[in-house]
Formats: sequence, structure tokens, C-alpha cells
Amino acid sequence: MKKEFWKSGNMLYPLPAVMVSCQKQEDKPNIITAAWTGTICTNPAMVYISIRPGRLSYEIIKETGEFVINLTTKNLVRAVDYCGVKSGRDVDKFKEMKLTPVPAEIVNAPLIGESPVNIECRVKQVVKLGSHDMFVADVLGVHVDSSYMDQKGKFDLNKAEPIVYSHGEYYGLGGLLGHFGYSIKKN
Repeated sequence: MKKEFWKSGNMLYPLPAVMVSCQKQEDKPNIITAAWTGTICTNPAMVYISIRPGRLSYEIIKETGEFVINLTTKNLVRAVDYCGVKSGRDVDKFKEMKLTPVPAEIVNAPLIGESPVNIECRVKQVVKLGSHDMFVADVLGVHVDSSYMDQKGKFDLNKAEPIVYSHGEYYGLGGLLGHFGYSIKKN
């Protein structure tokens, strides 16, 4: 197998494409699309998002210390893209994309009603890295759309048709290939 060597760069794809909502106390809410996001720790539950310091959402999250990660779906892909290319300084993203801001239980930032999963977060640490700063956050609570629950009470996000981001493009997920531990399960 022949491989080419390239200079350093980010090639860890695909990534989750999420919409992060945030809000200063008396201002309109804002949304930023983020692909630099993920789980850091299970116990305690912690996540991260990385944002460029010049972005409006960066300023809001830095000041408030709160945000909501909203998972995205095939039905939200246009809003995902729009919220990643337009600035909240110029437009009201909730209004323009006809998204519903829903009050959160703990944080001041709203949930996006159309998202199947909303994760309320409080910033624990900001790590300055270079082009982006990483907001390390505690998960304070999770909201799930009950329409994606099966008869046994298991949440099935796959029914929502989640999307991922890869090299400037959005993709839906393919079919099931296995489950955790299947490779060692006795037949």
C-alpha cells in the first residue's frame, strides 16, 4: 500500500455537526455551527467546543460561561450551514431559519426546539490553543425528544437522521455495522 505524506493538518473526519446556542442576559440568542466538539469525560459528564476568538458566540460564551450543544439532523442541514456562515452580528439566526428558542432548565442559553438532543453546558475552563480556543464544559443536563424513544424506553437518535461534517460537506449516517462488543460476543 502506497501512501503520500502531507504537512500537518486536521484529517480527523467525519465530525459531528452541531449547533451551539448561547445568549447574554438581555440580548437576542445566537447560534454558531461547530464541528470541533466532542466528549471529554463520562464521569463527570464533560464536553468541549472550540471556537475562533473573533466570533460573536465566542464573546457571548466567554462572558456568560454557558451554552447549549444542539444535535443536528437531515431536516436541519440548511440551518446548520446557515448558522455556520452567517454572523449573529448581522442576522437573527433563530428568526431567519425559523428555529424555536426554548428556555433551558439551568442555563440562560436557549435550546433549539427542532433539535432531537440538547445538552446544557457550563464552562469549566478555556484553553487557548491558536486559531481556536477550547471551552471545556460540564454537562448540566440533557433534553431528548421523546418521539425518538422506543417501546423499551431506549433513545434512538438514528431515527432523527443525524448528520456529520467532512471536508466542507455534510453527510447523513449510513446503516448499522455493528454494536459495542459485537466482535467478542459468543455466538
